[in-house]
Amino acid sequence: PKAATLWGDRNGEGPTGFLFAPVDGFESPPHAHNVSYRGVVIRGLVHNDDPNADEMWMPTGSFWTQPKGGVHITAAKGTDILAYIEIDEGPYLVLAVDKAFDSEDQPINVHESNIEWNDPPGMSPSADGPKVALLWGDPGDAQPSGSLVMLPAGFTGIIRSHGSSFRAVVIEGRPAHGMPGEASGKAMEPGSYFSSRGASMHQVSSETGEESIIYVRAEGQFDVAPVPTEPTPE
Repeated sequence: PKAATLWGDRNGEGPTGFLFAPVDGFESPPHAHNVSYRGVVIRGLVHNDDPNADEMWMPTGSFWTQPKGGVHITAAKGTDILAYIEIDEGPYLVLAVDKAFDSEDQPINVHESNIEWNDPPGMSPSADGPKVALLWGDPGDAQPSGSLVMLPAGFTGIIRSHGSSFRAVVIEGRPAHGMPGEASGKAMEPGSYFSSRGASMHQVSSETGEESIIYVRAEGQFDVAPVPTEPTPE
């Protein structure tokens, strides 16, 4: 499999986010890692579990975690397979089975059909508005957290970051992204990445007829809301 770093340094000591691109039919031998990681499927199907576990193929938008030290295999099938992988500390190393060790954490596999979507904080319930699914952490404090943001088809709005760091990876769809003051946003394919530091605002929109899903890692709170529409003259 191939990998492409989006931010950070996999060989360094800090957090890192990178793309993982295996080929159809890939299956790793049983192994472990020295650090825990999280993954979100962008394209294709991914299976990640104990070597003796039944196969659970996770499609686009699914989320999984792999605790450090735990023996597992990773497999993939489909064409043009892609996933986003994230670690909180590096370096990211592969360990042989005889180097595995116990961790207090348990692995998690969440199929996209089991993702729990909610209205963004502070917004009135809406069947056709943006949705947010918390995956890990607590967006209410200054520590990192991870969420999926769903922008419905035809949506135009903003994502406002109130914390110290904001990182976003496109998982599904082809949303347009721009900064305040730009005439138009740039369409971003799945696997694309944008970020900011400190308080910031991102203009986002979805194409007509196609929703978009974005993975957000934020240090501190963020909110998403549609751009207010001008009242129609009588």
